[in-house]
Amino acid sequence: MYTEKAVILNGAAMDRALMRIAHEILERDEGTPLCVVGIRRRGVPLARSIAENIRRINGEDIPVGVLDITLYRDDLSEKGEEARVSATEIGFDVQGKTVILVDDVLYTGRTARAALEAVMKLGRPAAIRLAALIDRGHRELPIRADFVGKNVPTSRKELIEVRLPEYDGRQEVAILERKDDTP
Repeated sequence: MYTEKAVILNGAAMDRALMRIAHEILERDEGTPLCVVGIRRRGVPLARSIAENIRRINGEDIPVGVLDITLYRDDLSEKGEEARVSATEIGFDVQGKTVILVDDVLYTGRTARAALEAVMKLGRPAAIRLAALIDRGHRELPIRADFVGKNVPTSRKELIEVRLPEYDGRQEVAILERKDDTP
């Protein structure tokens, strides 16, 4: 059982972090054809926000896609019947583009690894960069985000919950703490 420990980003702070990420993307990849791909589920609205921020900054419409990584997960056999495959919706060619993968929380790196594999099945991008709203540490794979909204050191007993209007009716990021003794 988890209880809320603290709200670490309110809606305005999330908006600022996503705008900063958009600026950093443009600074790093100026002049490169870009596309933004949200990792289903909560990475998708964040990807759309980043693309909209890029449009506000430089007037350029960046294609946005939705990536389902279910079939690329290394724990698929453990998920069994609860694993649900959704559609990947990428209506553009990634060949030669810089793909910005967007996820809500970077933790072990396993989701990002699965997303890299899924994108590579679509073509050969010029580069793949990872943007995460929250980096909480505890990596199990040698993966790091190129763009981070906020680094939040956590213990393994804590959980980061990104709340979005599309799913939760509000926009904020909270730290939850496990109150029982289960690992």
